[in-house]
Amino acid sequence: MTGTDRVVVVGAGLGGLYAALALAPRPVLVLSPETLGEGASSAWAQGGIAAAMDPSDSPAAHARDTCAAGAGTVDAAIADLVTQAAPAHIRDLAARGAPFDRDRSGAYVLNMEAAHSVARVVRVLGDQAGRRIMEVLIAAIRATPSVQVMERVTAQGLVVERGHVTAVEIAGLDAGTLSRPLALHAPAVVLAGGGAGGLYAITTNPLRIRGQVAGLAARAGALMADMEFVQFHPTAMDVGLDPAPLATEALRGAGARLINAQGVPFMEDEHPLADLAPRDIVARAVFAQAQAGLRPMLDTRHAIGAELTTRFPAVAGACAQAGIDPLRQPIPVAAAAHYHMGGVATDTQGRSSLPGLWVCGEAASTGLHGANRLASNGVLEALVFARRVAEDVTRALPACTPAPPLSLRFQPGGRAAAPQTVARLRALMSTHAGVRRTGDGLRRALDAIAQLEAEQPASPDLLNMCATARMITTAALARRESRGAHWRDDYPQSDPQQAHRSQMTLSQTQPEVT
Repeated sequence: MTGTDRVVVVGAGLGGLYAALALAPRPVLVLSPETLGEGASSAWAQGGIAAAMDPSDSPAAHARDTCAAGAGTVDAAIADLVTQAAPAHIRDLAARGAPFDRDRSGAYVLNMEAAHSVARVVRVLGDQAGRRIMEVLIAAIRATPSVQVMERVTAQGLVVERGHVTAVEIAGLDAGTLSRPLALHAPAVVLAGGGAGGLYAITTNPLRIRGQVAGLAARAGALMADMEFVQFHPTAMDVGLDPAPLATEALRGAGARLINAQGVPFMEDEHPLADLAPRDIVARAVFAQAQAGLRPMLDTRHAIGAELTTRFPAVAGACAQAGIDPLRQPIPVAAAAHYHMGGVATDTQGRSSLPGLWVCGEAASTGLHGANRLASNGVLEALVFARRVAEDVTRALPACTPAPPLSLRFQPGGRAAAPQTVARLRALMSTHAGVRRTGDGLRRALDAIAQLEAEQPASPDLLNMCATARMITTAALARRESRGAHWRDDYPQSDPQQAHRSQMTLSQTQPEVT
């Protein structure tokens, strides 16, 4: 086992980098499976950050919208905590150089997004928030001597001794091949490695993000929460690309309409908010149109028109790549796995059930999102809890002197997950644990996951993916109702007796839940 005096942060997205900066001057080692700035979901976030920045808005109103969107399972105290903290984090990022859009008076330009009662989403160049904020944080990281970033290194497991996390098992990535695992001892481990969208056949997430971080925590015995709640974005661009480019929700906030192949708008019959209904409702409507062969599409031609290029350059670029002219034709869309509300259960300081392990970002389940995340609350949650984690780690550890850079030598011979096995896992999750679910389908998925695990028992990455898939599926089977992003065709009504969060450990997924 190799030792380090540095706090180890797993993941180099917004949560991981923000936590590392907040930990300064304590020495930190950030593990990034890609070159810094690439492959993180944060960099792909288009909408922005939800925060009550307008004088007519308030954190209390933001919290109310968060609870309403969460369909009865949001932790109201967490919603209050996060929304109260939101404006300060916007101001902090602005002070660091984040180029938020502002009007001539200097006020923030705010987007309207689904299920918000007012325009509340702070944006950067229309749809460039994630990438531009990541650029600011990366520059700050490079200028912070207490932070060392180790690129092309992935976490595969945790070492737990006497109930305490003492080390993280890591592997080096070289030209697509894995090294043998190496155990790295650390005084504290912070997991900030993203969600689980890549477990599904259609996703807007970077493909490397397939639930591995939640899975490695679950395999170590951590308590997990709300695993059944997977949010499907209703307007991924259905143009044959994997992952699917995202047509940001801000397009509908700006007036774009969902229509089908016959040119008929279909959201008016689904919800009073029509195209700006909560994401779960829009996603199921888009899915239903696709299942009926009616080819759902997003029409930006009339409300946005030629302004698409300047207001939403990421969407315009994706259209150009796919050979679509959004000025002349609507954009084909599909419901795609986008955000996992579930993850490692944490307290208000980001502590997991395992001492020595903290979690922030999408891999965590704080109670903010409930059954259905309010648009643009994901980046906000990562910011708020990254700082809270850093503050708690600082309090928990003794003072530390500067640490020299760590150099690791990996040995070849690791076992990567077979691509064909991963493809089968993604297909079965989309089929049986996707937008619409049934008890029979979920049971079939559990049987299939067990078969995949048996095929590659020596691949930690596959076992981590399968652990997360197993927990999503088991939790979905146990929740015999429909709520938020979780829909059961065999239990289409919400049950007031089940209006609470779910919690379980991986060991509880082994027996079949009936």
